[in-house]
Amino acid sequence: MDQAERLREMVRNQDAPKRTARVITVTSGKGGVGKSSISVNLGIALSQAGKRVVILDADFGLANVEVMLGIRPRSNLADLIFRGKSLSDIITRGPENIGFISGGSGIQEMNNLTRDQIVYLVQKLSELDQRADVIIIDTGAGITDAVLEFIAASSEVLLVTTPEPTSITDAYALMKTLKRKADFSHEDAVIRMISNRVSSEEEGRELFDKLSAVVHKFLHIKMDYLGTLLQEDMVSKAVIHQKPALLLYPNSHFSKKIYEFADVLCKKEVEPRKERRGIAQMISRFLLSRNRK
Repeated sequence: MDQAERLREMVRNQDAPKRTARVITVTSGKGGVGKSSISVNLGIALSQAGKRVVILDADFGLANVEVMLGIRPRSNLADLIFRGKSLSDIITRGPENIGFISGGSGIQEMNNLTRDQIVYLVQKLSELDQRADVIIIDTGAGITDAVLEFIAASSEVLLVTTPEPTSITDAYALMKTLKRKADFSHEDAVIRMISNRVSSEEEGRELFDKLSAVVHKFLHIKMDYLGTLLQEDMVSKAVIHQKPALLLYPNSHFSKKIYEFADVLCKKEVEPRKERRGIAQMISRFLLSRNRK
């Protein structure tokens, strides 16, 4: 059995019933819409609710999550593959006991992984299914191959959109491009939208209604509404101070809504639309897709 068949066998084996972590992919059509801030604070809220949370910073080559937390990890995903580090070595502990895996410098090497390295990576990441209850994947922004492949492999997606015309059009373009991917099944995926940086709850709902209607009419993709986050200076201040807004400003509208989102996600967990895939299967499909190009 060659390496490619070994990896496919691992993917097939992931379909067998076993305990898997819940994987939530947070994405957006463009950068600068608050995606990483939502990922970090949502992770903290879920951790406070008793979940074991790991955030995977999948914006490879950058370091959004670690910068936002003000924590410099000693190791990242590249160290797992190329420098013999263990999974425990590359999981950095953040506030409220969240864990995160850095997508720091050197990750561009993932574009040229050998099949043996892919098999090794999948084997190592499969341990996350036992170490975490929830894995949040903070994707890069835009309509890159990496972003599309992560979303296509996900069964739960949070789409972050702001009222800016470019954010709205880019969010639609992301959904349109995703629909064209042969390995994306919108019937199997739960896509929830967050209206961010709006002036009111009404504006947030209107933003969702308009985008959702267009996506459903022309792409036949159903989106659910998770909720609205208002434009607040406190959130920007928290980013500048490299501290989670949830901890710096627990009484802000942002923090209260993040707690509401976490509560909704915890309750929705009991009614999944499809059997959970788990992180190992997800990464397997992601890397197989890239390797076929």
